Amino acid sequence: MTAQELPIHGDADVVRVRQAVRALAIEAKLSLVDQTKLVTAASELARNTLTYGGGGSATIERVENGTRAGVRALFHDDGPGIADLALALRDGYTSGGGLGLGLGGAKRLVDAFEIRSEPGRGTTVTVTKWAR
Repeated sequence: MTAQELPIHGDADVVRVRQAVRALAIEAKLSLVDQTKLVTAASELARNTLTYGGGGSATIERVENGTRAGVRALFHDDGPGIADLALALRDGYTSGGGLGLGLGGAKRLVDAFEIRSEPGRGTTVTVTKWAR
């Protein structure tokens, strides 16, 4: 499958990422509930890329695993990184003024979640949601 790379440098880009993820989720035949979960996670991760990472990109693609189709979305920034990943994934933690549901909430909404971050070198988060 061909990957689509989208820049994230402003609010309009966050909206475009959401729209592109939803389109691929429909194409992959995710249920409406799973589409909503994936789009919510992607929206949160795109917003984090912009807010905390200073901007970056999203790479989205339709994927297949045997007979299942799904959508994979990778979010990358070259921002300050996350010093304590375990803390950042904990419910209730926020480095901003939000509710602290971001990374942990996004992780719960998808089937696969991977995060790599290094202080001073940025963060990459990859999520996958499979059709049931």
